[in-house]
Amino acid sequence: MSILPERVELKTPEQIVVMRRSGELLHRVHDMLAEHIRPGITTDELDTLAHDMIRDEGATPNFLGYQGYPATLCISVNDVVVHGIPDDRPLAEGDIVSIDGGLIIDGWHSDAARTHIVGAARSAADEELVRVTEGALWAGIAALASAQRVGEIGAAIEDYVAEEAGESLSHLEGFGGHGIGTAMHQAPDVMNYRTRSRGPKVRPGLCLAIEPMLIQGPGSWELEDDDWTVRATAGGRAAHVEHSVAVTPQGLLVLTAGDGGAAELALRGITAAPDPLTGDAA
Repeated sequence: MSILPERVELKTPEQIVVMRRSGELLHRVHDMLAEHIRPGITTDELDTLAHDMIRDEGATPNFLGYQGYPATLCISVNDVVVHGIPDDRPLAEGDIVSIDGGLIIDGWHSDAARTHIVGAARSAADEELVRVTEGALWAGIAALASAQRVGEIGAAIEDYVAEEAGESLSHLEGFGGHGIGTAMHQAPDVMNYRTRSRGPKVRPGLCLAIEPMLIQGPGSWELEDDDWTVRATAGGRAAHVEHSVAVTPQGLLVLTAGDGGAAELALRGITAAPDPLTGDAA
């Protein structure tokens, strides 16, 4: 492991293997949660399911206790954009539910989020919100494959959202992704739109969490009194998706995707790096 001048942690191939193990378990946790999402289940119940599976697999939840956070997952419903705290509210048909979580294996972190529609979608606009947010994530990941600087990720996400949704969706300003490795949140910042900063150079060993967050209509938001919950204030619903991604000498490895990102990257003309969990070297 080495440190760039920008204090960005670079991982060795051996460390990326452990991060892939962490990410693959998190992928399975998300798959399990997807099977349980239905009208009537509470976000507290989903949080308990995730906590129990992570512990049963010998891993550690990295959200629980982070800066005092009280749960294993952030579960954000409808107009809550990010950092919703699980509670005893039952989910209802048509709710939009974003689940963000992470875990630690042997000191190495993973972080990923998915957005679900409970049962049938309430509207075509809700379906578009989820589709465009997911597409924006993969647009950002695909940009990383050829990027010279981290700032190119945000530019690609911004362009994708503008092309697909025009002004019907807004970015959550001031929030973005981050580096990941021996800590959940590390340098560099990975914004979801253009900024003045080009960001650090992209090079092998760089590991990033890329996470678009979109709101229907205007992007205004407020932080609630719990100092965690970020809620949209203009009446729109929100979606949040995320993957942890490693840059390797052989290409990109999407650490929190079941197949290492191979299928989605192939759709964009990109060959993923070999997946060490299938027996290939990272």
